[in-house]
Amino acid sequence: MKPMKILKQIMKETFIKITLALLLVAGCQSGYAQCDTTVLLESSKTNYLDGKGNVYRTKDEATTITISKTAVVISYGNNDHQMSGDITSATCDWKTPFKEGKMIVKAGLENSEGIKQQGTLTITGVAGKITLIYEAKERPGIQIQLVVDKFEEKKRKP
Repeated sequence: MKPMKILKQIMKETFIKITLALLLVAGCQSGYAQCDTTVLLESSKTNYLDGKGNVYRTKDEATTITISKTAVVISYGNNDHQMSGDITSATCDWKTPFKEGKMIVKAGLENSEGIKQQGTLTITGVAGKITLIYEAKERPGIQIQLVVDKFEEKKRKP
């Protein structure tokens, strides 16, 4: 091969590798940015599930959950009770932001009576319908399910 052809081939391959690397970095930033956003969820109905996923109790109550980059705040029982704590891990994979995908948040939570729990919030979006399942490590076999009425990104103030 001629030196000029070899040089062109090397440049072409280098360009492709750099382009792929930039796309990969952009994809990682996009995934991270999803979990970097503060979101607000509101629900008016709480379902209590047994270990097999069967509803054994339903309660009409307002619940508001705020998830920021570092913390979770859950207000429930028509906002008479609250749990809050720091996030220990979060993963986000929204194909369509806040409509189709999944978000898993793990946090150490404490309620207003000082009871602490290691909780996992799994937020799932299917065809625009958002549900949240809460599980506490200290309460195996019990899940709390919310059908989310409102799920939105809280805009940052400039």
